Amino acid sequence: MKIPFSPPYIDQFVIDQVVSTLKNKWITTGPQVKQLEKEVTKHYGFDFCVGVNSWTSGAMLLLKWLGIQENDEVIIPAYTYAATALAIIHAGGKPVIVDVENDFNINLNEIKKHISNKTKAIMGVDIAGYQAKHGEIIKILKTNEFNSKFSPNNDLQRSIGRPLVIADSAHSFGGKFKPKADFHIFSFHAVKNFTTAEGGVIASNLKTTINIPNLYEKLKRLTLNGQTKDALSKSKDGSWKYDIIEAGLKCNLPDINAAIALGQLNSRDKIIKKRKKIFKFYQSFFSKFYWSELPPFEQKTNHIESSCHIYMLRIIGINEEKRDLIIDKICEKGINVNVHYIPLPLLTYFKNSGYEIKNTPNSYEIYSREISLPIYPTLKENEVKYICENVSSVVEELI
Repeated sequence: MKIPFSPPYIDQFVIDQVVSTLKNKWITTGPQVKQLEKEVTKHYGFDFCVGVNSWTSGAMLLLKWLGIQENDEVIIPAYTYAATALAIIHAGGKPVIVDVENDFNINLNEIKKHISNKTKAIMGVDIAGYQAKHGEIIKILKTNEFNSKFSPNNDLQRSIGRPLVIADSAHSFGGKFKPKADFHIFSFHAVKNFTTAEGGVIASNLKTTINIPNLYEKLKRLTLNGQTKDALSKSKDGSWKYDIIEAGLKCNLPDINAAIALGQLNSRDKIIKKRKKIFKFYQSFFSKFYWSELPPFEQKTNHIESSCHIYMLRIIGINEEKRDLIIDKICEKGINVNVHYIPLPLLTYFKNSGYEIKNTPNSYEIYSREISLPIYPTLKENEVKYICENVSSVVEELI
């Protein structure tokens, strides 16, 4: 048996949606993107959403809009993919990398230790689709102790009155939560629960803090080089004239990509239900073993439920070398597993930039014994059982 890790969900409806877009002969940003923005906005109750061509470009654009300058700091967890930090660097800021708690999410006490007058934003990461404590971060920033440290660079930052709280929600779409951060940025990369092949969405929840008029139009314009008209508007008779009124980026989402996600959203309930079923099967199966540490799934008091993007199993009592050996043996059984994530200070670029893993010990401890198991809607019941039986037998054999 050969089981891949994360194939995209492509059924006939998705194919038809893409073909229909091709036949309409409008494939760059247009009505399909607008519809996807509306769907995501409605699903979670956001102010609005803006489609972008990747999570990374969305984060860069948002930090550019905020006015990040050299030496401005953005606090992030060590336990995340490199894009979280690289977006800050490309926007001109400095990532401040802190440790995580045992649920994989950013440690609130570590945030408190690292807030300074240089802090302009804080970005928690929803690992595997389980929400970080974005609302708690905002509460911390509003206290006198930390509010007095805030030193804004511009009128926008002054109007917000504290560091911006951004949710790296790359894994989250499809889970249950009420928006808590000022902005949530979703990824619709090919391996995500819902995909545009490459792409993402900036989702605004900023009205709970401050109402900025015409913010949707502003961010939309920034995705198109700061141009006053998009290509669809310019294509109408006599509407060719445009202006560039600010230095934007070029990171708009095309219609042909949005069509894939719109096709998948037709099966949204089925996709989410199947992911939850597989996640719960894993939970039930691995709960029987003394060596297993299960990932978080929900917080009933806060009405949070994971999107079940991946299943992050931790093996108690092993080290990184033994974990890697276990993975090799599992792969020999035809099961493609993964590790999420290599902590940032272990990666060469960040190591050479002065970040040290000794400063984020819990991130390393979690990483050294974590194995990500696949979850996707086309995974069959006998394949899930095959994964469970072989993972458990390999672990039992090697520990």
